[in-house]
Amino acid sequence: MSWIQERLVLITGATDGIGKVTARELAKQGAQVVIVGRNPEKTAQVAEELRRVSDNPKVDYLIADLASQASIRQMVATFRQRYDRLHVLINNAGAYFTRREVSPDGLEMTFALNHLGYFLTTLLLLDVIKASAPARIINVSSMAHAGARLNFEDLQNERRYNGWRAYSQSKLANLYFTYELARRLEGTGVTVNALHPGFVASRFAHNNHDPIAWGFRLLQRFFAISPEEGAQTSIYLATAEEVAAISGRYFVNKRAVSSSPASQDRTAAQRLWEVSLRLCSLAEITPVTFTAVA
Repeated sequence: MSWIQERLVLITGATDGIGKVTARELAKQGAQVVIVGRNPEKTAQVAEELRRVSDNPKVDYLIADLASQASIRQMVATFRQRYDRLHVLINNAGAYFTRREVSPDGLEMTFALNHLGYFLTTLLLLDVIKASAPARIINVSSMAHAGARLNFEDLQNERRYNGWRAYSQSKLANLYFTYELARRLEGTGVTVNALHPGFVASRFAHNNHDPIAWGFRLLQRFFAISPEEGAQTSIYLATAEEVAAISGRYFVNKRAVSSSPASQDRTAAQRLWEVSLRLCSLAEITPVTFTAVA
């Protein structure tokens, strides 16, 4: 019997692309899957489709705009009302914005969705995850992190915004979060790993309509791998017994590899952690719990 069978899995950004494929394949393997989407009608339709194609009735869904902290908190509250365990959390939702946009919390959208969405969702669910150990947290990052640096004096990219730079920085932030959380969860039975899914032909960047996004979609047409291929490392990290004790690593094509030198900067990772706690109105967490700032 597969380790994932009967385990509870929560996947964000699971109505399209690699998130949807990951949800489908884990449901086929017998997992109890909860998907998170932004559009209520579409998310409900995808959940029903996943139940049908996987022949698994245990597929549920939650609604959240993961760029909104209030929406994340409501989604987590709903999850807690329904479930008291969580064995696998896959932070998959993300987007690329060619023009600077602002989240409902007044934060730059790429940073708010791609980094703080992962950060806040995970920390709000961390006690449930720890109580369900052995458990796994999987963060979908990207090879785009290579070459990126965080400017802590301009994390919101208010000066000369560049969409690709903001996206690359958010993927570097995913690695800082992965490595710092893994250090903080040593000995708890909870592993935390990140991955690069590959250059995937999905709806990524389809929310933009300028020449840069058009060029990106053109590259997808000719050079991208399928969502089925792109989901393989996420599925591997969620199910493989050989990675059960591996934590704080970055995977490409189901193999642990070295991420960029900048991503290994512990001081930067700790600083980002502290900034993120403040931006999410959270106090410091310990391996046991966290508290909200009054």
